[in-house]
Amino acid sequence: MKVKSTRNRIGDWIFVLVCVLVSIICVVPMINLLAKSLSDTQYLVRNQVYLLPKGLNFDAYATVLKDSKYITAFFWTVFLTVVCTVVSLTMTTLCAYPLIFEKLIGRKVINVFITVTMFFNAGTIPNYLLMKSLNLLDSPLVLIIPSCLSVYNMIIMRSFFYGIPDSLRESAEIDGATFFQILVKIYVPLSKPVMATLALFYAVGRWNGYSDALMYVKTPEYYPLQLLLYNILNNINQVEVATQEGFSTPGLAESLKAAIVMFSTIPILMIYPWLQKYFIHGVTLGAVKE
Repeated sequence: MKVKSTRNRIGDWIFVLVCVLVSIICVVPMINLLAKSLSDTQYLVRNQVYLLPKGLNFDAYATVLKDSKYITAFFWTVFLTVVCTVVSLTMTTLCAYPLIFEKLIGRKVINVFITVTMFFNAGTIPNYLLMKSLNLLDSPLVLIIPSCLSVYNMIIMRSFFYGIPDSLRESAEIDGATFFQILVKIYVPLSKPVMATLALFYAVGRWNGYSDALMYVKTPEYYPLQLLLYNILNNINQVEVATQEGFSTPGLAESLKAAIVMFSTIPILMIYPWLQKYFIHGVTLGAVKE
């Protein structure tokens, strides 16, 4: 068995130390928010809450769960995330699949046009005018259609498709299978790792998205949870907003902010462990095979 040199062992320990430090930097803010959301207001006013809750208090979570606008926004965001993920995966697959065929006329030109969109964007105002001309403003479709395809994700899927042996496709063609039958019966079943990876990318992007709703949506019923959170965090420090939310005691506004952040973050965090094995496998294969 090959023994590692002292230099390699030191390098391994440095790498582990860096990973631990990065993990702590990512986890500590979430622990602090959780502690604030569960702490009594008197400790929040004194800034005495750090990593552990003091004076266990669930009033903030009770307020969130009792308020219909939070629950409505939560279920609307879940529905929107599921729909956007399914639509985006479908569009990404349908875009990536034809580009693996060398016989496709204009394949190189299409690849260039698609890649250019990763680096150049029309800008906010032209995009707004485009949504207006398409009559998509203040419509649920404006939260689905403009972001239904990511070029970066499409390139990952296309690279993954390149890694599937051509012999499988050729044998299916000899048996008389059509292009769509080959896609559905061969490529899609073999692409579960990259499908799960991109599904996670799209789901997280939609769940955390609020800028498109902020620009294009005016009806409160169409507000995703993150936009509702954005509005509350911007306004809750004002006395009148805190009073409307039922908070007249100092410190309760801070507790509510922490509870809403946790309420909107925990659901998407719970999905990752189920997709972790596909996530690592899918990104690795999609990144190196071309």
